[in-house]
Amino acid sequence: MSAASAPGTPGAPGGQSLRLVLVVALATSLTWATCHTLGLGSGAAYGVVLAAVIIRPDFSRWPPAVFVLVPLVVGLGLGLGTALRPLLEAPPVWQFAVVTLCAQLLAQALPDRLMLARNLIAVTAVLPLLGSDATWLGAWHQLVAVVIGVAIGATLQALLRLPSDGAPPKHPTALPARSLAERFADRFFWRKLIVATLALSIGMGLGALNPKYLYFGVVLLLNDSLGATLARVRDRMVGVSLGVLMPWLVFNTFGVNDVAVGLTMGGTAGLLEALGLRAHLRTALISSGVTFAGYGALTDWYVPSRWIDYLLGCGLALLVCLAFDRTSALRRFRTLAESPTLGGGVAELERLLPSALEEARWLGQEKEFRALLAQRGPATDTPQPGA
Repeated sequence: MSAASAPGTPGAPGGQSLRLVLVVALATSLTWATCHTLGLGSGAAYGVVLAAVIIRPDFSRWPPAVFVLVPLVVGLGLGLGTALRPLLEAPPVWQFAVVTLCAQLLAQALPDRLMLARNLIAVTAVLPLLGSDATWLGAWHQLVAVVIGVAIGATLQALLRLPSDGAPPKHPTALPARSLAERFADRFFWRKLIVATLALSIGMGLGALNPKYLYFGVVLLLNDSLGATLARVRDRMVGVSLGVLMPWLVFNTFGVNDVAVGLTMGGTAGLLEALGLRAHLRTALISSGVTFAGYGALTDWYVPSRWIDYLLGCGLALLVCLAFDRTSALRRFRTLAESPTLGGGVAELERLLPSALEEARWLGQEKEFRALLAQRGPATDTPQPGA
C-alpha cells in the first residue's frame, strides 16, 4: 500500500476530510476576525458564508472567472435591493414583491451559462429588505465582506491543496444556450416568478415566524421537474437539520467570537463528513453561517421555529411543482432511454439522470430504474446514492 493511499494520510479520503475541516475552520475564523477588525458589522456573516462555501471538499480548483463573477453578482443583487427600498413607500410585503419581481426578471436575462448566478441575485436582492441596515454603506460593507471571505477561503484551499487532489467531478452536458426571447418564453420561469412574488405574503398568512424562508424555498428549491425539486428539498432539510447543531452547542456555550465561529463552521463540516453526507455540506454550512454567525447565540425557540419555517418553504415549492405545470423527469428519462436511437438525446439523458433517480427513490422504483440504466449501457453514469 502506498503512502498516498494509506488510511489517515493527507492523500486518503480521511486525510482530505481533516484538511477540509481545518480549512473551513481557519477560513471562517479569519474572515470573521478580519471583518470585525475592519468594522464591517453584520456584513461579517456574508463573508463567513462565502469563505466556507468557496472551499471545495475535493480541493479542486474553481475557474478563475468565479472570483470575478461572485462579487459582481452579489454587488448587483445588493445594489438592486438597496436602490429600490427607499423608492417604495409601501408595506414591507409590497416592497418585497416589487424587488422580487425586478430581481427575477434581471436574473432571467442572464445567459444560461450563468444559470447558477440567477438564484444568487434573487437571494441577495431581498437581503436589504430583511434588516435595518438597508443603506449604501451597509451594502458596501456586505460586499467587502464577501470579497474578503472569497479571498481567504480560496487562498487557504490553494495553500493546502495537494498534487494528488483530483479534478472537479464531471457535470452533465449542458443544453444548447437559449436566446433572450426563449428564456423569457420559459413557462417554468413565469410559474416561479408569480409564486416567488407572493411567497412572503403566503408565509405571513400561514403565521410563519420567519416568512422569508417560504420565499427562499420557492427561489432555491422550485425546479422545472418534480425530481429536481424533490432532490433540492431533501438537500435543504438535511442541511438545515444538521446545520443548526454546532451553532446551538458552540455559541450557547462560548458566545460568538472568531474562535467560536471557526469551531462552529469547522464542526459542521466535520459532522457532515463523519456522517458521509458531503453532498449536503454546502447547505449545512450556509445554514450555520447565515443564521447564527449573523444573529448571535440561539434561543431555545429559534431552532424548531426556523426548521418549521424551512419545512413550510419546502412544502410550498413541492405544492406548486405538483399543482401547476407538473413535469416528471423520470417519465421523460424513460421515454428517451427506451427509444431505439438516442440521436441528440444523450446530453438530455445526462441532465435528467439525477432528477429522474430522485423521483424513482421517492416512488420506490429505484431498483427498476437502475435496471433500466444497466440495459441502456454506458451512455450515462449512475450517480452514487445521496449525490
